[in-house]
Amino acid sequence: MVMSKVKYSIIAIRNCPDYGERAIDWFSSKWSIDRKIYEMSVYDCIHNNKSLPQWYLAVDEEDEIIGGCGLIQNDFVDREDLFPYLCALFVQEKARGNAIGAKLLENARIDGGRLGFDKLYLCTDHTSYYEKYGWEYIAIGNHPGGDTSRIYEASTIKT
Repeated sequence: MVMSKVKYSIIAIRNCPDYGERAIDWFSSKWSIDRKIYEMSVYDCIHNNKSLPQWYLAVDEEDEIIGGCGLIQNDFVDREDLFPYLCALFVQEKARGNAIGAKLLENARIDGGRLGFDKLYLCTDHTSYYEKYGWEYIAIGNHPGGDTSRIYEASTIKT
C-alpha cells in the first residue's frame, strides 16, 4: 500500500492553546490513559510559565491532529533522576510513512535544547524504532504495578 504524501505542520500547544481540549481528547484516546492526567498536564503547559510540560501536535491541511508527543518530568517510571521524558509519541496510521514521527522527535529535541536541557529520555517496549533517530538504550525502568520498559536517551539539538 502506497501512502499518499501528507502536508502537515508541527505546533506547540503552549503557543496555540486553542488546541488544548482537542489534544487532551486525542492523546487520551490513543493511549488509554485517564483524560484527567492529560488535562492536568496540558493545562500546566498552557498556563504555567515553566519549561515542563510541553505538548506538540502534527496537524494536517484540514486541521486534523495526525500525530503528537509531549515532554514531561516523568513517564510513570522509577528513574526520577532522568528528565525530561518524551512521552505519548503517536502518529495516525493513515499518516504513517511521511516521517511525522521523526519530525516530532526532532522538534522535541530542538525544543528541549531551547529549554536548557542537554538530554531527553523516553520509556518504550520498542527495540528498533528510536535507534534509527539517534536514541540510545541506557537502562530498564520499573513502572507502578511491576511492568518494565526500556529507557532511551538522546542529546538535545542546540540551534
